[in-house]
Amino acid sequence: MAGKDIIMASQRELKRLHVAQKVIEGSVRQAEAAWLLVLSDRQMRRVIGRVREEGAQGVVHRSRGRQSNRKYPEELKERVVELYRQNYEGFGPTLAQEKLLERDSISISDETLRLWLIEAGLWKNKRKGRQHRQWRPRKDRYGEMIQADGSHHDWFEGSGPACVFMGYIDDATGKVLGRLYAYEGTLPAMDSFRRYIRKHGIPMSLYMDNHTTYKATGKPTVEDELNGTEPMSEFGRALKELGVQLIHAH
Repeated sequence: MAGKDIIMASQRELKRLHVAQKVIEGSVRQAEAAWLLVLSDRQMRRVIGRVREEGAQGVVHRSRGRQSNRKYPEELKERVVELYRQNYEGFGPTLAQEKLLERDSISISDETLRLWLIEAGLWKNKRKGRQHRQWRPRKDRYGEMIQADGSHHDWFEGSGPACVFMGYIDDATGKVLGRLYAYEGTLPAMDSFRRYIRKHGIPMSLYMDNHTTYKATGKPTVEDELNGTEPMSEFGRALKELGVQLIHAH
């Protein structure tokens, strides 16, 4: 039959075939081919050998078209789905899997049950994917934004008391200034920032975390409510007087 000559290959397998053929033709070196396909030299030799002997069929996975040894009988699948409809509708796959084992002596994984229920239209996968983190670009100009943080660590490796490194780094240039203090608080923050200003000048903005030194946690005062402002820490007030924008990290 003509259908027997049709080769079903994935995009990954087609790429392997193309690169292997280039090696056989002599236009690509084997080491370069292995790097392109993220394979070891030994794996690449095997791929090339199979393509030489079997042609395009040599790149197709050996288990393609075979039934998995772990595949459950279709009758079991139908029985489980029916039991779920009758007795466990509304249960999550994990709880339903436990009840099937406890009450019906049926042992399957919760992930298998989840797939069967989704296929039967009895369950929707409610798990939300993680939002992709978008890295913001660096600022263009020196002094436009400074990132600051207090790092708690045993800096003296047991030969002295644990302390805090108050560090400042310019977002555009990466220039750094830092100093060690006994704790992270208002006075160390004021002192370290004063030293930064003396050396590098007043920045436009300061990017910091939500430590109570930098962000007030109290309730708005009557004055805050009348002025439509939020409570400020002592350090925040000092920055406002200097005209420095305080940006809190999320």
